[in-house]
Amino acid sequence: MSCILVTGACGYIGRHVVTALLDAGHDVVAADIQDKGCDPRVELRLCDIFSGDADLYQQLGCPEVVVHMAWIDGFVHNSFQHLAYLPKHYRFLEQMLFGGAKQIAIMGTMHEVGYYEGEINEDTPTNPLSLYGVAKNALRQSCKVLQEQYPEAIFQWLRAYYICGDDAFNHSIFAKITAAQQAGKKTFPMNSGRNRYDFIGVAELARQIAAVVSQQEVRGIINCCTGEAVPLGKKVEEFIRDHGYSIQLEYGAFPDRAYDSPAVWGDPSKIRQIIAAAPEEVTNGC
Repeated sequence: MSCILVTGACGYIGRHVVTALLDAGHDVVAADIQDKGCDPRVELRLCDIFSGDADLYQQLGCPEVVVHMAWIDGFVHNSFQHLAYLPKHYRFLEQMLFGGAKQIAIMGTMHEVGYYEGEINEDTPTNPLSLYGVAKNALRQSCKVLQEQYPEAIFQWLRAYYICGDDAFNHSIFAKITAAQQAGKKTFPMNSGRNRYDFIGVAELARQIAAVVSQQEVRGIINCCTGEAVPLGKKVEEFIRDHGYSIQLEYGAFPDRAYDSPAVWGDPSKIRQIIAAAPEEVTNGC
């Protein structure tokens, strides 16, 4: 198996990706700025991947494959850090390719697309409406320039949708409901709950990502998703019921955000193709 570097390896998604890759039998190097509970089986290297050090590729174990998950303020959609770090992401990927990496997989987001209703595929036009979406979209477009400079390299853009699970480590509505329940709140204010999204559990998402980077035939934008749109209110009510919470939802307390689509989901054709062709140890649980 290839030597795979995972950046942001101790983050919300990264820690699950590391475990999924290890379970699939890969040799994994995990990189992060601090140890926040990564899989104990992995080789963890604490370093700043944006340092620009000339020997950074060597510091990171000379990986053949790079899974770039690191991102600052991912849960704060209009943080200026998204724009401030954009050139650093580009420079890091350039260093990895110059050093010898042959396959680059980068975490994307449906927020690159902006307001859209219906199924998102790899040809759906992008018009991001948050700084997070703008920066991710710009990085994806920048990778087209890198691809021209390194035509032999494999580029995979991992476009994720609405992620849930492992709620103690994220800032989603599910984490907020848990906090409200633990604080003894009787009600939880939210929007209409009618908008429908493509929800995916973080562990399942990680297994999909592991399946993507374990192969080289399917490239480009790959939707890591379920292909199904579920109303937010239904998903939240299911979460409350499954956890045995007593808190009641206060629908309509907040307006729906202007950039949230009434219904949006990913085209799962590529990820289903990948999973169908992958060995069992890679797709276990997908």
